[in-house]
Parts: sequence; C-alpha cells; structure tokens
Amino acid sequence: MDGPLKELEKLRASTENSTKGKIPSAESSLDALLQSLYEVKSRIAAGTVTEDTFALLSQTVDAKKKEIDEKQKEAYNAIARLGKALDKRFTQPLPTYDPLFTSHAAKEALDRTIALHFLRTGQFSTAETFIEESGVEITSELRGQFVELHRIMMALRRQDVGPALEWSRKNRSFLRSRSSPLEFYLHRSQYIRLLLSSDPSNPAPAISYANAALRSFYPEHELEFKRLMGCLVYLPKQKLERSSYVDLASPSLHTDLEPLFAKEYCASLGMSRQVPLRVVGDIGGGGALARIEKARTVMKEKKSEWSQSGELPVCCSSDIEIPLPPENRYHSIFACPVSKDQSTEQNPPMMMTCGHVITKDSLQKLSKVNGRVKCPYCPTESMQGNAVRVYF
Repeated sequence: MDGPLKELEKLRASTENSTKGKIPSAESSLDALLQSLYEVKSRIAAGTVTEDTFALLSQTVDAKKKEIDEKQKEAYNAIARLGKALDKRFTQPLPTYDPLFTSHAAKEALDRTIALHFLRTGQFSTAETFIEESGVEITSELRGQFVELHRIMMALRRQDVGPALEWSRKNRSFLRSRSSPLEFYLHRSQYIRLLLSSDPSNPAPAISYANAALRSFYPEHELEFKRLMGCLVYLPKQKLERSSYVDLASPSLHTDLEPLFAKEYCASLGMSRQVPLRVVGDIGGGGALARIEKARTVMKEKKSEWSQSGELPVCCSSDIEIPLPPENRYHSIFACPVSKDQSTEQNPPMMMTCGHVITKDSLQKLSKVNGRVKCPYCPTESMQGNAVRVYF
C-alpha cells in the first residue's frame, strides 16, 4: 500500500502548496466569521451600532462563504485525483468476498487485534479512543506493559541503555531460557561508548565497567569478550576504524539494540516479533492478494478454475512469486530431496524454472558444463542462473 499512501501524501502536499498564501483554511474563515458576529453582537448590546454595521457584516459573510466554497472545491478535486491515482495503481480489481467478521466472537477478535496494534506501535491516544468506542477489553496491566516498552525504546534511541538493562536483569531467567544475548549486547554497547568517549590514553573507566558488568558473560561469549579487550590497542576511534575491529565502531552496534529489545520484550508477552497487522498489510495488501487474484483471473480465462475457494493448486503455486521485504524473510528449514541435507544460509533452497526445489549445492552438482540443469523429478531442463532462492 506504499504507492497509494505516497500518492495521497503528494496530493495533500500539492494542495497545501498551491493554496498557501492565497486562500485561508476553512477553519480560519469560520473563526473570522464568528469573531465578526461576536463583535456585532457586542456593539448591539452596547448600543453603538451604526448604519454601516450590518452592511459590513453582510459583506464579511459573503466573503467568508466564498473562501469556504473554494476550499471545498479544492478538497473535492483532491479526492477525485486520489481516485484516479488508486485506479492507476491497482489495475486489477480486488475480489469481493463474503463478510468474514459476522459473528460476535470474530468482531471482538478483530477489535482486539486493532487495539493491540495501536498500543504496540505507540499510538496510545488513538488506542484509548478505539478501546472506548469499540468496547474491547484490554487490561490496564497489558496497556502499562506497552507503555513501558515504548519508554525503554525511546531511551535506547537516546543511547540510554539503563532502562533496558534494568528490564533485562529482572527478566534474566527468561532471556537465558531463550539463549538471548540481549543483556550482553546492552553492556557491550555501554562499554564501547565509554571506550570511545574517554581519553584514549586512559581507558580505565571502560575497563572497570567491563570488569564489573561483562565478566559474568565470558563463558557464553568468550570470542566476543576477547575482541572487546583486544580492541584497546587500536584506540583512538580513527585507528580502530582502520583495523579488523571496525565493526565495534559501527553505529549499528547500538541501533540494532532497538529491534532486538522489542523482539525479546514481545516474546515475554507471548507475542510475535513483528506487528501482525503491519505484516498483513506489507505482504497481503502489498502484493500477495493482487498476484493471487491475477492468477485466478488467468486460470478462469483458460477455463481451469480452482475447484475450491480455499485451494491453491500445486501447478500454480510455484508460479506465483510473492516479493518479500528483508524483514519478512526467515531462515529456511528445508531438507533437500536429492542430497537429504538440511539447507543453511550458505546452502539455501533454490527453485528451478519447473517449480521443483533443491539446495544450491545439489543444483551446482547437477549442472553441466554449459550451465544447463536437468530436473531430477521431471524432464524439464533449465539454466542454473535462472534458479531463484526460496524463503519458506
């Protein structure tokens, strides 16, 4: 939905720019008209009305009415342009389905999901209004937990790891059950800040902090611990950036703490790492629905419609590629049907043009000198370079 939203923003901006300094807003016109009416009323009460008072008031009413009419005309024109932009963006009409949220339980679940979305994304004022109007029940404890989440996230944005460390200490057993490195990374961030902000000839404050805060993490992070100590010989920062420890001077070492903390905090609440409604919008509304509907239309034209409304046929599923943003790509768990090996980041699943999937190593072993590959499951031949990586 990024396209239509950008179009809407452009239309709004163009409308504001085109009228800036020419026609006051409708609110300003109405405020000025009310002020004129109040002044006339005061003059009538004081007995200071003249012959020109009502004539001037009539002229003011006509002028403000004209201004408001012009603003309404601009608004209607902007809405019309938005409609054209949407039609241009979505050339394929979206399908119509039977109402999905007809039962009381379904409506309540939808309202709760929307309310949690507002709370989780920090839109607390909107969330409170929605909760009040929808009547959905969200406990004050859960609301407070989301407020705490965003309070800590804002602190991390200001490079203050104190609140996050306090939460990590309180939830240390939970983090260790997940083998989470969050607490270590928070201390590492603080150590690097102390190291780079202090006098290079006197790294004692940073070393003292490491001795007090990082020592207990040595068994689980031995290699990283050694690197944190070894980088001392490459101070100051300019020298560190030219060494093999350059990653320790990267801003991402601190900024990556925000998504990691949000992930662990939401996990402690039994929630997913990502915001569900945002994923639905990015993947479903952002491309999957339109592509699947296009495939449905093509199959209908070829008189090979799906036999069931909830079915995605095997012959078609491999031809519908849904582009995913990097944050929605997950580690693939796939066992190659040829080598029987489980896929890894270095040996990912690869889909050939026929739709069959094998690992990258198997694809390379089956490739001939000219780069052609014969599928081990069907007679189709394709080029090795045409295979695409698959994300499950």
